[in-house]
Amino acid sequence: MQHSVSIKDLSLSFGAVSVLKNLNLDIVDGEFLVLLGSSGCGKSTLLNCIAGLLEPTDGQIFIKDRNVTWEEPKDRGIGMVFQSYALYPQMTVEKNLSFGLQVARMPRAEIDKRVARAAEILQIGPLLKRKPAELSGGQRQRVAIGRALVRDVDVFLFDEPLSNLDAKLRSELRVEIKRLHHNLKNTMIYVTHDQIEALTLADRIAIMKSGVIQQLADPNTIYNRPNNLFVAGFIGSPSMNFLRGELVEQDGKILFVTHGVPFSLDGYEAGEPLVAGRKVVLGVRPEHIKVDDMSAGREAHDAVVDIEEPMGADNLLWLKHAGHTLSVRIGGTRRYNPGSQVKLGFDMSVASLFDQSTEERI
Repeated sequence: MQHSVSIKDLSLSFGAVSVLKNLNLDIVDGEFLVLLGSSGCGKSTLLNCIAGLLEPTDGQIFIKDRNVTWEEPKDRGIGMVFQSYALYPQMTVEKNLSFGLQVARMPRAEIDKRVARAAEILQIGPLLKRKPAELSGGQRQRVAIGRALVRDVDVFLFDEPLSNLDAKLRSELRVEIKRLHHNLKNTMIYVTHDQIEALTLADRIAIMKSGVIQQLADPNTIYNRPNNLFVAGFIGSPSMNFLRGELVEQDGKILFVTHGVPFSLDGYEAGEPLVAGRKVVLGVRPEHIKVDDMSAGREAHDAVVDIEEPMGADNLLWLKHAGHTLSVRIGGTRRYNPGSQVKLGFDMSVASLFDQSTEERI
């Protein structure tokens, strides 16, 4: 399997502040990889190191098996799309797309061919004679993507390209970027703090915290089998429910107990033997808690509705149960009043258990 980008033991410090810490990452040829994390986690710094805009303190970067650690950005075979559109205001869209190629002294016929291809792919043909001030935010970002596209490079780097757009435009352009990757099949590395972008776009997601990759996996694995408490809490809206308790042995079976309430762990696939006496955290996503639905033979637990949030396609219930407040996602046609008594059932096959001290998945 050929790697398009390989990062070996990469570290970067600004004075005494360590931003990236001995980071290793291999990105497969044609892969869409998303770097996801909160502000200050090092995701944009890593992207800027790959682009050549920042020089690492230690480690090496390879693009197409070529060591580019000390090469100039223009020589790395990358195209970059920034958060700000960074278009030349005095130039038309056509000039913005072709300017870099003209500076590189590319033949006019080839420039025209590449601009026409980018305009067709991004559906910006009718805008070529306009200037940036005459374009909407979404159109400007399309032009910014087109400027990277005309370079015909192996690797595209996106640094939060949709964060300046409103929600509807973000959704529309997200689909465009996914379609672009499907058609071009180039390697794309995409930085975002938006988990919806990450889950919908990525082949694999690298979740970062304090300059370290916490988990690198496909979206389904990240969502359903998080490596640790941080990843489990970061992904999902609303967040995963966490219940602190311990493992207890009863009648030869290991149960999870919180505030004196026992839960069967039937269906849970543990990565290691479950041992009584271990302090743990049980994590369950809102959609994996069933309300008044024991059809699958789940054990029933009593709970009380605190508040309800109608959200259109589904509703969010906040429930009081076993000393915890739980968020539960139910169908939009089902309604409950505050104070209603309900029965809960947990789907343990998609639950997560974490050690309280290490915060790692069990």
